[in-house]
Amino acid sequence: MKGNQVTIKDIARQLGVSASTVSRALQGHPDISEETKRAVNDLAAKLKYQPNAIALSLKNQRTRIIGVIIPEIVHYFFSSVISGIEDVAYNAGFNVIICQSNEKFDRELSNVKTLIAQRVDGILVSISKETIDFQHLQQIVNNQIPLVFYDRVAPGIFADQVIINDMEAAYQATKHMIDQGRKRIAHFAGPQNLLIGQQRKEGYLKAVREAGLEVDPRYIVEADNYEKAQRAILNFVTEGNLPDGIFSVNDITAIGAMKGLQKQGFKIPDDVALVGFSDGRFSGITEPSLSSVDQHGYEMGITATEMLLKRILENKTDYPPETKVLEGDLIIRGSSRL
Repeated sequence: MKGNQVTIKDIARQLGVSASTVSRALQGHPDISEETKRAVNDLAAKLKYQPNAIALSLKNQRTRIIGVIIPEIVHYFFSSVISGIEDVAYNAGFNVIICQSNEKFDRELSNVKTLIAQRVDGILVSISKETIDFQHLQQIVNNQIPLVFYDRVAPGIFADQVIINDMEAAYQATKHMIDQGRKRIAHFAGPQNLLIGQQRKEGYLKAVREAGLEVDPRYIVEADNYEKAQRAILNFVTEGNLPDGIFSVNDITAIGAMKGLQKQGFKIPDDVALVGFSDGRFSGITEPSLSSVDQHGYEMGITATEMLLKRILENKTDYPPETKVLEGDLIIRGSSRL
């Protein structure tokens, strides 16, 4: 035996049988006698034999590993997605490799190359804010590796996807503030190369137009993080056109707006109402607590992984892509309720 690693050959040598006999006995093959099976299994247990996972995966043409590309693990939404992914994968006997693009295209490109090289059985992807070229994702499909997008999808790539009804959720969030009497509602928008950025903006615009309010271009600002939100608030104050409501593309942006307003002495929601998106861990502990759209990250992770495993286990490559749409739920808290 080499070191502490026990092999089938070691068991065969001690029992005076062939390695193929040991292998078939361990698999419960009907051609092997019950006496031999018992002797093989007893010795395997005694020697603490463990099957070679790599060899088994090569034999089965599966690694039982799925790859996950995530924009940023620090965001509560994405960490919730990972929890759902890992729970489903673990229960199905699959391992997970998690790669973080850190919202960078070159990192995402490197992540894809790494996962393909690792011979993963399938890949889950949420694209980065910088991604506008999708050839690396097409390469996954070309290699006949099952691919499922979650939350952020790549248009034109024929693959399964799990998304939130972003337009409807954004519409409900904006309409809520309109129903509270707000008439000058701003939108802190995400990058418009991302479909989620486009659709949340469209939902906002739909609510404003439906209410007969003016769409003021000054109130649509690309601000998708804490720092950009604070700068946008300062610009509003300096220019004297402060809105009375703000719908933000995500929670961290809404919190940045909240802190910026509070530094300037404004009260929330008396002076300005705020609604975020994702209903992350911090939404319930701000002061006041933040109204937000619950994206159901854990459910999204579960659904996306179930879709991926279905494709892997069915071993089909010529299938029509499937889209599953989850509904976001507006959670109303102190930042928008008068």
